[in-house]
Amino acid sequence: MFVDNIRVYCKAGDGGNGVVHFRREKFRPKGGPDGGDGGNGGDIIIQVSPHTDNLKEFFYDPKIVAKSGAHGAGARKHGKSGKTRIAKVPPGTVIYKSPALTIKDAVEMERGEGIDLDPIADLTKYGEEFLLCSGGKGGKGNFHYKSSINRSPEEHTLGTEGGESVYYFELRRIADAGMVGFPNAGKSTLVSKLSAAEPKIGSYPFTTLKPMVGVVEFPGFKRCTVADIPGLIEGAHQNRGLGHEFLRHITRCHVLLFVIDMGGVDGRNPIEDLEILRTEISMYDEDLAKFEWIIVANKMDLDGAEENLEIFKQRFPKQRIIPISASEEQNLEELKSYLEETVAYRPKDEEQG
Repeated sequence: MFVDNIRVYCKAGDGGNGVVHFRREKFRPKGGPDGGDGGNGGDIIIQVSPHTDNLKEFFYDPKIVAKSGAHGAGARKHGKSGKTRIAKVPPGTVIYKSPALTIKDAVEMERGEGIDLDPIADLTKYGEEFLLCSGGKGGKGNFHYKSSINRSPEEHTLGTEGGESVYYFELRRIADAGMVGFPNAGKSTLVSKLSAAEPKIGSYPFTTLKPMVGVVEFPGFKRCTVADIPGLIEGAHQNRGLGHEFLRHITRCHVLLFVIDMGGVDGRNPIEDLEILRTEISMYDEDLAKFEWIIVANKMDLDGAEENLEIFKQRFPKQRIIPISASEEQNLEELKSYLEETVAYRPKDEEQG
């Protein structure tokens, strides 16, 4: 199961109460106040982990609850603080805050309603942490209120409540290059040939049902990542088909690869396909349409592909076009050279930067 967006109820621990207590022993019947403080409630921390690649951990149990602090006790005993709750998420997780107080209220909201448009956290690096909810502070015992004029104080304070809210977690896969295309355009085959990724491949539409990220290796220990998202259809920006749910995964890419079926399988027109894809991208996010992009003319091994490519070049004379056949592994070196020139990096250099 692949889960890339979900609402999660979060409740940090409440602080424990301070207590009123007086020291009473056999030979000290009036030992004075010794009420201890309450412990602090546990925090909720979101941590980026390399050991998870989606948000399915929260699917069956969409809540994160931290322990509350224990109450104080006599003899100035401090209540035990609640343990911090650390929740693991993959890199690329964006967190929004919802005004709803319960999951039931939140799930009734549509995707864009009831959620602040500006995220409160955008977690992209392994090991990065974000304090989502702060635990409540423990209350003070009556020991703190003794004075020269008040030898038997009965004042104490209660612990404060921990933070509580419903949050919307959204995963945006991080990749250097993102493949965009219609179903059955050959994106999954291409990513499998460029990298060691093993996506499901079939000769029917909607084979890819979840984003797939492959790592492309280059000489000199350089590499880049390429994302294959489910195929788009016309009207994807209006939530039609499967692509709309996954367009978010290419919003972090540096370059977009428009994979076009140049063979015209299923009666498709390559020129119309590209125009529709560009329109859908622009309608979904105007900034996304401004990204650097090239055309990957796939399935050049099919009959009629050469003729379609010549017509295609006349329609888009200024746009870079790389003709390939992913299934036959034809001209993949030119595409890899382009990726190496534009988005390849050395992992060690990235860590130092």
